Amino acid sequence: MAKREFINPVNLPPPVGYTQAVSVTHGRTLYISGQVAYDEQGNMVGPGDLRRQTEQTYANLEKALTAGGATFDDVVKTTHFVVNYTPDDLPILREIRSRYFHPDRPPANTLIGVQALAREGLLIEVEAVAVVGPAE
Repeated sequence: MAKREFINPVNLPPPVGYTQAVSVTHGRTLYISGQVAYDEQGNMVGPGDLRRQTEQTYANLEKALTAGGATFDDVVKTTHFVVNYTPDDLPILREIRSRYFHPDRPPANTLIGVQALAREGLLIEVEAVAVVGPAE
């Protein structure tokens, strides 16, 4: 595993479920394209259901990480795009995300509310950056 430092400066607000900054030394960087709620056959999972779509999106993210030789422990940055985001969506996103990331070492994260995604009916897309490799 690449050497990582999770940085939460005392002069920034305390983060909930993410880290303000992550420093990585050594390793191979893996960039995961935005994953969405399609099953293996390309069918949309959970039309109109943010919870179900987020669960499928994270399952797909896990498959992409595995294919690249990584795990969620290797993820240093995520970006979430949520259609018509409101603060009421946050508990759903946090609950599902917390299933995958260590609570003491969550990646840096950005959440962006968007009008639409590439395909009609998709409610969430998640992209990730992971760093894998031997520790320093």
